[in-house]
Amino acid sequence: MDSAQKKLLVTNALPYANDSIHIGHLVGYIQADIWVRFQKLQGTDCLYVCASDAHGTPIMLRAEKIGVDPEELANEYTQEHHRDFKDFLINFDNYYTTHSKENQELIEEIFSKLVKNNRIEKQIIEQAFDDKEQMFLPDRYVRGQCPECGAEDQYGDSCEDCGSTYKPTDLINPISVISGNKPSQKKSEHYFLKLKDSESMLKEWIQTIDIHPSVKSKLNEWFTSGLKNWDISRDDPYFGFKIPEEDDKYFYVWLDAPMGYFASLKNLCEQKENSFDYQSYVDPNNENQLIHFIGKDIIYFHALFWPAVLDGAELKKPDGIYVNGFLTVNGKKMSKSRGTMIKARTYLDHLNPEYLRYYYAYKLNSGMDDFDLDTNDFLHRVNSDLVGKCVNIASRCAKFINDDFNNQLSGKIADQELLSQFQQSSSSIATMYKHREFGRAMRTIMSLADQANRYLDKEKPWNLAKDVTKKEQVQEICTMGLNLFRILMIYLKPVVPAIAKQAEAFLDLDNQHWSDINQSLIDHQINNYEPLLTRLQKENIDAMIDASK
Repeated sequence: MDSAQKKLLVTNALPYANDSIHIGHLVGYIQADIWVRFQKLQGTDCLYVCASDAHGTPIMLRAEKIGVDPEELANEYTQEHHRDFKDFLINFDNYYTTHSKENQELIEEIFSKLVKNNRIEKQIIEQAFDDKEQMFLPDRYVRGQCPECGAEDQYGDSCEDCGSTYKPTDLINPISVISGNKPSQKKSEHYFLKLKDSESMLKEWIQTIDIHPSVKSKLNEWFTSGLKNWDISRDDPYFGFKIPEEDDKYFYVWLDAPMGYFASLKNLCEQKENSFDYQSYVDPNNENQLIHFIGKDIIYFHALFWPAVLDGAELKKPDGIYVNGFLTVNGKKMSKSRGTMIKARTYLDHLNPEYLRYYYAYKLNSGMDDFDLDTNDFLHRVNSDLVGKCVNIASRCAKFINDDFNNQLSGKIADQELLSQFQQSSSSIATMYKHREFGRAMRTIMSLADQANRYLDKEKPWNLAKDVTKKEQVQEICTMGLNLFRILMIYLKPVVPAIAKQAEAFLDLDNQHWSDINQSLIDHQINNYEPLLTRLQKENIDAMIDASK
């Protein structure tokens, strides 16, 4: 995908406004933020939007349990999520909510188009019904044995073990999550998206978009088993948007949730200070590109159901779907008893967010493999790479420039060949960022940092400084070191933006862009050096884990 001349609209999966986000959720948001920051660093016109997923039965039931209005509960979590994202330096251009006038207008307009284009049908179906609670049960409020592979304790819509999708009524030995009773079956008339009719379109479309081969393989499995028409309505009681001309039917959350991407964009475009053209991002004939970052548990929704909705509504389908895997901690699923179900805010209370941003970048690639946050490796990687290799270059050189040369850099580059090698790495590192091979990019950058430290070890300015006749040489060597450091910080800027900003302040530079890599910093006044990053301490990790139990 060549995004050089195109505007990008980038979205992240919408976090459900029913609970706090944790470090497992953050994998996808940090990955997307790094990619967006890289695009902007290169000068690409890129908008990054998200919203909270604010509808559905779980929010309704939890609000009822604690005695608040569902809208109030969703708003509280929307604000909490936004704060947590901001403090993890995830820089959305707009963060909104699906419970908005823009989303309601869009979903009604789109539903009308789907009906007009014969993409909707009505069916009378049997649904799981909790007789004790007197309510129809949403898919995820029925659990039982998977009808395909036999796995126990699976949700009513999909199996976490084999990936099969099905109806709650297909489950073996189902129970209601609310009452614990076996649900009965009750008939109700529902609206369905004719997903089966979109199968040939989807097969062709998937060949045209930027999507990992492993994701394509998973989609082919679903094509082989056959697509099923999708229930897009829910019965009262329900927290969501009512279907026009219906008294007791609501749009299913999975219809209005992804529309929240466009609602967030619309809200951004309508803000007074902006001049973004909403239509240019959603017009199927426009060359602007739509990119989704999602977790692997929602591939079916984003790569089959959602594009079928967009196609039927005559809107732009995604140009890229980038899928991340799940996070384990110390080799196991996150667990509250082990203290590894770490909320975003608990992490922030104990540790610098850029430690985690770097570690995730070091572990991430373009595939959807799960990866592990090993706390010992985390400690070593941050201290070795960020502190010991990168920040160390600045601290080693700054002391001499600050103390002996009145903060003035030399007018000469001491090793033009080494500087050129650092600059010429920009193309390969940019390609790695572009294709989300962040781990390869981090290893390449740290290899350059090793070279910079070897240069200083070889030249030994601390020894030369003892000889007054070598004073000019010391200035040139330390100027060279700070030039290499500046380039490294531009390379790392998408991953550790706050440290990069501190480095720019220390070097007395304006906001650096990717193109600035080819410049040299000579005859320039810098500021006094202050530590850019402290070492990660094991006791802080232990305290965070204890606080999570």
